Amino acid sequence: MAGIVGYGVYIPSYRIKVEEIAKVWGDDPKAISRGLVVNEKSVPAPDEDTATMSVEAARNSLKRAMIDPQKIGAVYVGSESHPYAVKPTSTIVAEAVEAAPNLTAADLEFACKAGTAGMQICMGLVDSGMIEYGLAIGADTAQGAPSDALEYTASAGGAAFVIGKDKTVANFEGTFSFTTDTPDFYRREGKPYPKHGGRFTGEPAYFKHVLAGAEGLFNKMGTEAADYDYAVFHQPNGKFYIRAAKKLGFNQKQYETGLLTPFIGNTYSGATPLGLAAILDIAEPGDRIMAVSYGSGAGSDAFSITVKDGIDEKRELSPKVQDMIQNKSYVDYAIYAKFKGKLRMAGLTQF
Repeated sequence: MAGIVGYGVYIPSYRIKVEEIAKVWGDDPKAISRGLVVNEKSVPAPDEDTATMSVEAARNSLKRAMIDPQKIGAVYVGSESHPYAVKPTSTIVAEAVEAAPNLTAADLEFACKAGTAGMQICMGLVDSGMIEYGLAIGADTAQGAPSDALEYTASAGGAAFVIGKDKTVANFEGTFSFTTDTPDFYRREGKPYPKHGGRFTGEPAYFKHVLAGAEGLFNKMGTEAADYDYAVFHQPNGKFYIRAAKKLGFNQKQYETGLLTPFIGNTYSGATPLGLAAILDIAEPGDRIMAVSYGSGAGSDAFSITVKDGIDEKRELSPKVQDMIQNKSYVDYAIYAKFKGKLRMAGLTQF
């Protein structure tokens, strides 16, 4: 099957701490940190959005892939925060990385699993021989209403994967998806912030789909948790992530590398791809990885991946996940609100 030829990431350098947000709304920061397993989150600068982050991640992935971008036959950008309602992000990325115009491109939406959906599409196109290389990206500048619980987790970041068959750093052994119509989380057209589906969020949504996706892949591959060296899951918060990992039989050593929520929050479509990239930054040839994304609405994509020999020579060619996590500067709530456009003027008459 197809594999990962190169991968790249981007995380904004600005951060806001849980304590800073809790101070504004009168919440207990220690209770928030314990309950969500998050300490701080990334904040996009005013000149950063899904398009700019996707471009940076794509350029970093191409450095590792060491291919001519003119050979890219498909570009897919998965996000729920595309900067334009009508104007694709994918064409901006394709032009920025100097890909040839004889390619197919599209923006994908499926809440937080749109990036992994793009990976599956590229896998199919490569395996069928329709294209030589595909570029799949998951990135978001996540939204959270003032005083909403999402303010503590909704962050920004993304990862890009060049998918092909030659000189891969990791190969896809198999993939499995599980999808239902479960209204756990949604945002209406024209509305600035999403809403929660209350009682649907946990058991019938996240856990049902993540566990079913992982167990479906176990059955398809004839594997179990003990057969994998690493595992990464979608991480709306650290608590859900750890609980899902333990339910599937993974131990802390297997799941801790991909758990990024405590340091950068929930990057939505970038969450599972960034966690996978963090694992690829340290994994050794022969290691096996399980990656399971989740998107509200609701569905999951699960992958079984084997790391190849070529990873050692490529991983130093662009910044690692931890490099970007450590490159940070803190902002207070006022600057955060300004950057995120939370200060809105309403009811004012223009003279």
